[in-house]
Amino acid sequence: MPASAPRPDPQPNEESAASATRLPFQWSLLAWAGLVGALTGLAVVLFHELLGLINNGLFGPLIEALLSLGRSPVADPGQDLVPLAADSSTPLEALLRIGLGGLGYLPTPPAAPEPPPLPASQLPGWISLWPVVLVPTLGGFAVGLLRRWGGDLGPGLPSLMAMAEGTEPPAPRLPLLRLLGASLSLGSGASLGPEGPSVESGGNLGLWVALRGGLPPQRQKALVAAGVAAGLAAGFKAPIAGVFFAFEGSFSAIQGRPSLRAVLVAAVASSLVTQLVLGDAPILRLPAYEVRSPLELPLYLGLGLLASLMSWLLVRLLALGRDARLQRWLAQLPPGLPTALGGAAVGVMALGFPQVLGVGYDTVEALLGSDGGIPLLSLLLLLGVKLLATTVSNATGFVGGGFAPALVLGAVLGNGYGQLLGDAGLQLPVAEPPAYAMVGMAAVLAGSARAPLTALLLLFELTHDIRIVLPLMAAAGLSALLVERWQGLSDPGLLGPDAAEEQRRRQLAAVSVLEAIEPEAPLVLPAETPVVEALAELVAAHGHCLVVAEGPWVLGLATLADLQRLIRSRLDGTASTGLAPAPLLRECVRGDLLWLPEAANLAQLEDQLSPSGCRQLPVFAVHDIRAGVLPHGLPNPGLAVGSLRGLASRDGLARALARTALAGH
Repeated sequence: MPASAPRPDPQPNEESAASATRLPFQWSLLAWAGLVGALTGLAVVLFHELLGLINNGLFGPLIEALLSLGRSPVADPGQDLVPLAADSSTPLEALLRIGLGGLGYLPTPPAAPEPPPLPASQLPGWISLWPVVLVPTLGGFAVGLLRRWGGDLGPGLPSLMAMAEGTEPPAPRLPLLRLLGASLSLGSGASLGPEGPSVESGGNLGLWVALRGGLPPQRQKALVAAGVAAGLAAGFKAPIAGVFFAFEGSFSAIQGRPSLRAVLVAAVASSLVTQLVLGDAPILRLPAYEVRSPLELPLYLGLGLLASLMSWLLVRLLALGRDARLQRWLAQLPPGLPTALGGAAVGVMALGFPQVLGVGYDTVEALLGSDGGIPLLSLLLLLGVKLLATTVSNATGFVGGGFAPALVLGAVLGNGYGQLLGDAGLQLPVAEPPAYAMVGMAAVLAGSARAPLTALLLLFELTHDIRIVLPLMAAAGLSALLVERWQGLSDPGLLGPDAAEEQRRRQLAAVSVLEAIEPEAPLVLPAETPVVEALAELVAAHGHCLVVAEGPWVLGLATLADLQRLIRSRLDGTASTGLAPAPLLRECVRGDLLWLPEAANLAQLEDQLSPSGCRQLPVFAVHDIRAGVLPHGLPNPGLAVGSLRGLASRDGLARALARTALAGH
């Protein structure tokens, strides 16, 4: 056939064969998601195996070798060192009994034979505990060198989503370096958790696979969410909680059914891999939930209030440890020294409270046991020491997440609260302290991670007891609500520092919200204006929302969607009843007014716009708002129409950033 001749049309049988071999979009995305889930599951398995190897090496042969120094020689030179006696009472011996809790779902080792007594130490008692300080110090030094000379560990979750959306250059990292740093950190005793490295490794793997596959941005975001779900599902052996966390986290902007299917497939694939390799034993062995009376629900609300305070304090301390000035000062020290000092500080705390070392799952199981756990005064002291150890570990550069510390703090708080209500305090006929400890775990996690559904489902998957759901919902929901009101809508993050995201937020915070105000004057209409007339004026002004006023005071905000919704509902009502009431503008005012003072910055504007669904919000010349707190609703006595400066918008935010970039260039 000549080269210039047109190609004949395919025959009907050829078209059907081609369509039969072409996979639809959903199925190809599911295949990529399954690959991300399997890779994440293998990464989590490698992480826990490496963590166990380092943990057993540092707190096994190394501790035994260090303890042998300064002891008198034994009668039989060939006799091997033996474990410490089970009835030892020193903090170091307690540490060696309970371990670090980092391998909570591994099978329990067989009981050791009855050992002969150890030879008497020639050192004073307090000096003989020095290995507890030395091991975290050595681990911190190794982690510091790894972070200084090994390079960047990879972006965190907010940066990954920004990369998938195209607002930042894509730079995912394979998680080997992150998992090695986390294994050294947790294996040597840093007071952090393994879920942060697991989740961020899954997110990095998701974006890495999406880029290698040449997928578009929307599918890249779906695979990042799939990796996040796979990381949490594999780390906690809780696939349902992993799915909800992928959609509940503030980093997520996933939409559409294909994305949901991809997240489900990835969570199932990662859970299957970890269960096949590591077994299906849960990471925490929780007791059956005890119910005394449904009238205890108000007491669980009291626990939710205390948990919100604990969550707020944990988040604030973690953010304080990541302060830019502190990190610049630490960066000036010699490589490895900041983390070594942090490890030494954690080791000193462990001399009195060995429970602060490591992940702490064994401490949680002890608090959930039937033997009453730890005395009330010791629990109060442990709360403060655990908070301090977590802050120091995070600030000095150890690698890990905040979920496990939140669970430990919640268990300690709940157990102490239950003891205070029961035999150790008010003598009320309530459930045993372990029941309150389980609810406290979910409440502190919900408030600190801003993920109440994830916390609820995680504890439900661990307990498999439907009776715990109602107390969990009450305490976790109240805790998350109160922390959001105190902290604002911005989420500083609990999984670990994200340097790129924090740099972007600092750039936003350096620009005034006045730079993002629309050039057009805002539309202000009286509350008695008919909705049809208000809609016509808003369309003519090419606006998205208008300000509703009652006399000289602002009543609220109404958007295009609000006006159309009210008109449509009235038209439907007219068709069914024959009545035609004229709707007024006051009937479609938004219940909670979101606004900003003129002293706000672009970071606060982003925090108000992101969760609300609004594209514009009013800015007022008001100066008596507490710095750092996002306003919610009308203040007392109100907002005057004369103080309205204009409407700040998403487009205005983008233009302000563009002007800043051009000025810097």
